[in-house]
Amino acid sequence: MIDGMILEFLNSILLQIPGLSSGPLGSSNPIIQGTIGSVFGIVLIAIGLNLLNAIIRKKMVDQGKIKRLLKETRAWQKERMAAFRAKDQEKIDQLNKKSAYMNKMNMEIMQSNMRPMMITFVPFLLIFYLVLPHLFSYTVALSPIPLDIIPGNFFHLTCTAEDISKPEHICTQANQMYLWSWYFLSSVAVSGIIMRVTKTSMSTD
Repeated sequence: MIDGMILEFLNSILLQIPGLSSGPLGSSNPIIQGTIGSVFGIVLIAIGLNLLNAIIRKKMVDQGKIKRLLKETRAWQKERMAAFRAKDQEKIDQLNKKSAYMNKMNMEIMQSNMRPMMITFVPFLLIFYLVLPHLFSYTVALSPIPLDIIPGNFFHLTCTAEDISKPEHICTQANQMYLWSWYFLSSVAVSGIIMRVTKTSMSTD
């Protein structure tokens, strides 16, 4: 699930970086009007893109092999941590001899997960650039509370009072959710379910 979250986060926030997009993501005259249509429309798109990602992942990644590697590396990490806590130097030295092998397996897991991500990354960005800005408004939902949980002041998930005070800003009300942030939260919410249903999660169960 973590790799899916990272992909969706990168897909979303990259569009907010000056120079990568012509302006805020969305439209002042979108095809889909209203909060209900926008909210559910974005959720459906998030489900569709996550399903596409899961299908590609299932085709390209040997899930059985990945689960075996994950199970082995996690068991080694757990055993190594227990040895450190027990201050069993002999056990630590014995486990450290497997470090190179475990690092190799971790690299294999990472490379396997990156292959489908590299295929889906560009199409997902094109959908953001060419489809979403025409379908939906700049802000699509209203949060009951501020959701600016990302450290720093570079990305806002919801509109702030400071944003509203800026001339010609897209926000008209505090805690309005941007198009990209609602997509991101929607995608995170459905990705774990879809990965479990399609058996493409990183769980060893």
